[in-house]
Amino acid sequence: MAENIVMPKLGESVTEGTISKWLVNIGDQVKKYDPVCEVITDKVNAEVPSTFSGTISEIVVQEGETVAAGALICRIAVGDQAIPPVESKTSAAAQDQEAADVPAHAATNPRYSPAVLKLAQENNLDLSRMEGSGAAGRITRKDILDLLQGNRQPVAATAPKLAPPSKITSQPIELARDIPKPSVPVDTLSAVHSPLNQADETIPVTAIRKTIAERMVKSKQEIPHAWLMVECDVTNLVRYRDQIKEEFKQKEGIHLTYLPFFIKSVVEALKEFPILNSQWAGDHMIVKKAVHISIAVATDQALFVPVIKNADQKSIFGLAKAIDELVKKAREGKLALEDITGGTFTVNNTGSFGSVLSAPIINPPQVAILTVEAIVKRPIVVDNMIAVRDMMNICLSLDHRVLDGLVCGRFLKSVKQKIEGYNTDTGLY
Repeated sequence: MAENIVMPKLGESVTEGTISKWLVNIGDQVKKYDPVCEVITDKVNAEVPSTFSGTISEIVVQEGETVAAGALICRIAVGDQAIPPVESKTSAAAQDQEAADVPAHAATNPRYSPAVLKLAQENNLDLSRMEGSGAAGRITRKDILDLLQGNRQPVAATAPKLAPPSKITSQPIELARDIPKPSVPVDTLSAVHSPLNQADETIPVTAIRKTIAERMVKSKQEIPHAWLMVECDVTNLVRYRDQIKEEFKQKEGIHLTYLPFFIKSVVEALKEFPILNSQWAGDHMIVKKAVHISIAVATDQALFVPVIKNADQKSIFGLAKAIDELVKKAREGKLALEDITGGTFTVNNTGSFGSVLSAPIINPPQVAILTVEAIVKRPIVVDNMIAVRDMMNICLSLDHRVLDGLVCGRFLKSVKQKIEGYNTDTGLY
């Protein structure tokens, strides 16, 4: 009998995934829990294990295709079932052939498969200006990819047909105004011509970047964002860290950054204002008991958001160690599913690359996200005198369905007081 393998749900708020690479082929023998493919989302790269032992009989979803959680991605023949001679649907040619059987497209675009239409729409391409290399001139996915990479050129626009000479001579001005223009949007023309310009570069949108874009758009469309900012005097914290960071590195083997101090302040403030550690659920709100802090980790390829579990139960050293472990996992591509799920509040260290002010986008289903900005020396009035102090902004984006300015203002004030309270008496363990 044949068993189905479906796209797993790779996170609490992750509803789809993209097949980045198949690790098996049709006819391959697999054991239960053997990885069959690699999947990427906006949060994590993961391997999908087989849930059965048997032989791969059909691959349904092609590499680079995004499907919803729970969708069928491949089939496995278990027991003594013979492998039917079915061609993998990952073949672009097979997808193009299937277009002939799709009534919805046959009437208007008989040569375009669903995969071709989708790729064309994503890149604003006018398919009427392309010649296909497939059977009967059918346009294939490879044709479009070649065009985007500059390996082929679009067909020149067909010149408009003019009226007979007799009519042109009798009404030259009026007819000149009535000459039809190519019905191709400006954006489409730009997209088609861009590969031909030697000064331009076409960068394909990766699956993970596309997923991030979709989730960010959804967040801004569904969540009424509001924003607050306060500044903190972190002079005492800077002095304290400078005094102990070398000793800490030698003793613990990891760097002591400012982030553990900031997260410690945030989790203590969340205990005072637990509504910020909640979720919007339509007709009710869910205040989460556990405090799991999401942090942003950037790599050369993408941005990941691993989670420090039970952050409120960790010391500054414990937070520093957890951050170090998650950063290493993210940059080595070893984040597991449990590393990126369950976050209840996000703290993003945008100051690490020099930002002094930001308005972050909320990571659903969370209701707030806080950024800590760059520490800069500025002249400040202290006791009616000018002093040079180390100053930093902290910024909060909030979901106005759940939160309002009063509670968030009090929350930020509490975070500020805790950050400014660090000194040489602060314990790390």
